Amino acid sequence: MPGWITVDDRMQRGYRYRREAPVGCEFDPGFAPELTPGEMLALGVFGGCYMTDCRAEFPAEWFAKARLSPGKPDKSCNHFGVIASQPLAEWRRKGWIHPDDPRGWFQWYCRYFMGRRHADDARQIARWRAFARHRAQVRRNCEPGNPFCRPRQRQALLQWAYDSRVL
Repeated sequence: MPGWITVDDRMQRGYRYRREAPVGCEFDPGFAPELTPGEMLALGVFGGCYMTDCRAEFPAEWFAKARLSPGKPDKSCNHFGVIASQPLAEWRRKGWIHPDDPRGWFQWYCRYFMGRRHADDARQIARWRAFARHRAQVRRNCEPGNPFCRPRQRQALLQWAYDSRVL
C-alpha cells in the first residue's frame, strides 16, 4: 500500500519515507526472514525496550502481544531470558546505524516489511545474511530442540528474524 509516512517519535521528528511495496511482499530475493516484526515483538526481543515510543508508525496488531519494557532492557521480556544485544551507543560507534534508521537493523526491517525501499537495503540485507553464521554454530554445537544450549546466540538470532526456536 504505497503512500507517505511521517515519523514523529523520540528519536526522529519529521522524518518522511514512502512505502513502495505491499506490506510483507516483494522482498529482495536474497532476503527471506523467518519471522515478521510482529512475531518478533510477541516472542520478546531487545529486552522489550525497543520501539516503545513509535507504535503509531506500525500496525497496532504488532504490539497487541508484544513483550515490552518501557525504560531499560529487561531480560525476562526476551524469549530466551537473556540479553543478547549491545547498547545503541556501541552500534553507533561501530558504524552500524544509518541516520534514517537511528534504532538500527530492526527499525530498518520493520520499515522494509511495511514497504519502504531504501538506499541502505543492500547493506542491511548483507548484514542479515552474515548473521546466519550463528544459526550454523547453534546447529553444530547443540542437540536439536535443546533451547537451553547457547541461549544468547538463539536470542540474537531471533533479533535478526531467524527462528532459533526450531534449531
